Amino acid sequence: MRQNAKTLWYDRPRYVFLEFCVENSRDVKVDIEDHKVIFSCINEDNIQMYNEIQLYDRVQPKDSREKRSDRSITCFLRKWKEKVAWPRLTKENHKPSWLAVDFDNWRDWDSEEEGEMAMAEHYLDLINSVKDKGAPPSMDDLDDLDLMTEVVSCSPAKLKTENGGKKETLSGFNVILKDTVLFPEGGGQPDDRGFIGEVPVLRVTRQGPDAVHFVSSPLDPGTPVLTRVDWDRRFDHMQQHSGQHLITAIADSLYGFKTTSWELGRQRSFIELDTPTVTNEQTETIEKLVNEKIRQRVAVIVRVISVEDPEFDKVRSRGLPDDHAGPVRIIDIDGVDANMCCGTHVSNLSDLQVIKILGTEKGKKNKTNLIFLAGERVLKHAARSYGTEKALTSLLKNGPEEHVEAVDKLQKTVRLLQKNNLTLLRDLAVLTAQSFNSRTDRGKIFCLHKKEGDNEFMNIIANEIGTEDTLVFLTVGDEKGAGLFLLSGPAEHVEKLGPRVSEILDGKGAGKRGRFQGKANKMSQRGDVEKLLLEVMNGPCLTEE
Repeated sequence: MRQNAKTLWYDRPRYVFLEFCVENSRDVKVDIEDHKVIFSCINEDNIQMYNEIQLYDRVQPKDSREKRSDRSITCFLRKWKEKVAWPRLTKENHKPSWLAVDFDNWRDWDSEEEGEMAMAEHYLDLINSVKDKGAPPSMDDLDDLDLMTEVVSCSPAKLKTENGGKKETLSGFNVILKDTVLFPEGGGQPDDRGFIGEVPVLRVTRQGPDAVHFVSSPLDPGTPVLTRVDWDRRFDHMQQHSGQHLITAIADSLYGFKTTSWELGRQRSFIELDTPTVTNEQTETIEKLVNEKIRQRVAVIVRVISVEDPEFDKVRSRGLPDDHAGPVRIIDIDGVDANMCCGTHVSNLSDLQVIKILGTEKGKKNKTNLIFLAGERVLKHAARSYGTEKALTSLLKNGPEEHVEAVDKLQKTVRLLQKNNLTLLRDLAVLTAQSFNSRTDRGKIFCLHKKEGDNEFMNIIANEIGTEDTLVFLTVGDEKGAGLFLLSGPAEHVEKLGPRVSEILDGKGAGKRGRFQGKANKMSQRGDVEKLLLEVMNGPCLTEE
C-alpha cells in the first residue's frame, strides 16, 4: 500500500525540517540524495529493508544532515533554491502531497499474520504519536554554517588577548568537537567567531588535525551541540581571501610579481609582492582586470587531491605545513588560478562584488606591499569617505574638488601663526623675567603657570632670572590636566626637591645642572608644590598666573 506519512515537518527559508519516528534509530541508515531520502535497515531475519521518501524539490545532499534520538530521526534538508516555499501537506485530492512513504518494503505483509498486523498497528501508533508536538522550533537562523555535532573533550585553558593596546589573560576552556564549521586561523586568514550552543567562541586554533575552540563556560563531553558561525565575519574573510587569490594570480600572469605573503587586516589587507616597485599604471591594470573577472562570474571550485596526484606539482603553493598529512585542498578559480589553500572562499567571483586597490607601500627586503579592499569593505570605505567629504565641505565652505587646496592654505596660515606665536612667547618670557628681576620684593621663590607655552618658554624665563639665589617653579599646559614643569635654582635644592615635585604632579622628570624638568599629569597639584618650596626656602614667594 502507499499512504501519506505521519510526521513533523517545517518549511524554512533555507531548510526543510523532517522528523520521523522509528523503532530504534541506531538500526536505520539514512541516505539523503538530490530528490529523495532513503531509509534502510536489516530486520531480525537478516533481510534488507528499504524505503524511499520522494521530495517535492531538489535538495543539496552535501549540505544536509541528520540528528538522532532513541526513537526518532530528524533530517535537515538544505534547499537547492533558497527562500522558495514548499507546498503544505494536505489530504485534499486536488492538492497532491509531495511527501509519500511506501510501506510495502518496510515490512513483509504477505502472510498478514496476527503478529505482523499487531506490529503494523504498533508502527502506526508510533507515527501518530508525533502528530501534535506544539509550536515548531525556530530555524530561521539555520544555514549552511550551522552544524549539529558532539563535544569530544573540554579542558581548562588560558587565552592571551589584546584590546586597544591593553593585554590581558582570560580564563576559560579549550573544547574539541567531533566536527566543526568554525575555521581555525591559518594561511593568512584569521579564525572564525561563533557559538557552541549559546556559548560564544572567542578563539579557534589548530592543533594537528583538531580545531580547538576557546570558550568561557565548560561543556560536557558527549553532549550534542549546535555550532554556529558569525556569518558577517566569515563572509568578510571569504571575500578578502578570494580577492587575494585573484589579485595574486593576475599580478603574476601580467607582470611576474610573485606573492610571498599576505595579511588579512581588520580594515584593509596587504599582499607582499616580490618586486621593489609597482607603478600606478600597473596597479590600475591589475585592478581593471580583476574586476572584469568578477563581472564575468567566474566559478571558484574546491577540489581535494592526493600528494601523489600529478597535478600536485603544478598548482601554486608556498609549501605545506610540517605537520600536514593526507589529501591536499585546491582552490581553483576557473581558468585563472589553482592554488593549495585551507581557507574559506566564495563559490563564484561575483560574490566579491568589487575590488579596490588603495595603493602600494615599501615592504621589507626590497619588496612591495599592495593594499586592497574587497566586497563589503569597499562599500564601507566609500561610505566613510563620503561622510568625510560632506564634513569637509561643511567646514571649508567649498566643493570637494577644492578641499586639498583649501587645506593647504589653512596649513600655511597655521604654520605662520604658530611661528608668530612662538616669537611672542619668547618675548613674553624675557619680559616676565625682567619684570621679576626689577622688583624689590621679588623674594627667593618665583612661580608661574601659563596655559600656552612650551619647554623653550620656561627655559628662557629660568635663564633670564638666574639660579644663584632664586628657586623658579614654572608650569605650562591645561590647568586641570597634563602639561610640563620646570624647577630651576640652587643645585642642592633642585637635586633634593625635583623628584618630590615630580611625584606630587604625578609625572616623570630628570635633573641636570640645577634644573629638573619633565611631564606632569596633575597640574592641579601646583599649589602643593608651592607649599613645599616655601617650607624648604623659608622665604617669600612671588606667584603669577
